[in-house]
Amino acid sequence: MLGWALTFLIVALLAGVLGFVAVAGIAATIAKVLFVVFLVLFVASLLFGRRAPIA
Repeated sequence: MLGWALTFLIVALLAGVLGFVAVAGIAATIAKVLFVVFLVLFVASLLFGRRAPIA
């Protein structure tokens, strides 16, 4: 998930440098959304990922 966010961030930066404003905006938005989803899943896995075995 983080890899996809970084990929879209790089696409947004390259598109912005080359002047494709619409593509850069869309790619940046996708990168932001994927990064937030990654952070939420990461925090959830930290909180609920390890449970003591039920013996």
